[in-house]
Amino acid sequence: MQATAHMEFIVAAYGASIVMVATLVAWVTLDYRMQRHILAELEAQGVSRRSAPFPRSNGSGQAVAEYQ
Repeated sequence: MQATAHMEFIVAAYGASIVMVATLVAWVTLDYRMQRHILAELEAQGVSRRSAPFPRSNGSGQAVAEYQ
C-alpha cells in the first residue's frame, strides 16, 4: 500500500485540524480580552467582586471567620 495514494486526504485532514485549533485559540484569546474589558468597565463603575477573601489563620492552624 502506497502512502502517496492517500496523500491528499492526509494533507487535508492535517490542514483542517490546524485550522480548527487556530480558530479555537483565536476565539479563546478574543473572549479573554473581551471579558477583561467588561470587568474593567464594571470596576470603573464601582461594581466590585463578591469573592470571599481567603480565611486568616489564628496561629493554631485553624481558620478565623471574618464578619463585617
